[in-house]
Amino acid sequence: MSGQESPAFARPRAAAGALFFDGDGRVMLVEPSYKEQRDIPGGFIEPGETPYEACVREVAEELGIRPPIGRLLVADWAPDPNEGELVLFVFDGGVLDAETLARIVFADGEIVAFRFHPAEDLDGLLIDRLARRVGAALRARELGETAYLEHGRVLPAG
Repeated sequence: MSGQESPAFARPRAAAGALFFDGDGRVMLVEPSYKEQRDIPGGFIEPGETPYEACVREVAEELGIRPPIGRLLVADWAPDPNEGELVLFVFDGGVLDAETLARIVFADGEIVAFRFHPAEDLDGLLIDRLARRVGAALRARELGETAYLEHGRVLPAG
């Protein structure tokens, strides 16, 4: 390719998080100290780290627990005009028992509280794109599938 520039490639930032549930099937949402909106536990992937490793690390940093993290529920290509190109992974954190919940501490100060919510309440509690992503992850979990999303929406098969 002499005299020609190399083509540009996407360089998205990547993040990974987990969906945790209580015994009644409600979803854990956390309240970050650095923003008003609720979120799921997780965060950005560090260099040399896999999405799964990032999920495990972020849960340990934010909640002080290391529960088993299950399979990938969704991968979401979700560029944002303010944040640039993003790819987001959501894993199944499973049901947290009372003993695990009692061990939760907010050691790094990023999270100030958590609460479990019924799935039907999530649209009013999360920003739209995260609500779509979590909704798709809940459906994928129920169906035993993994879904590919763009902007939180499952693409049609085919």
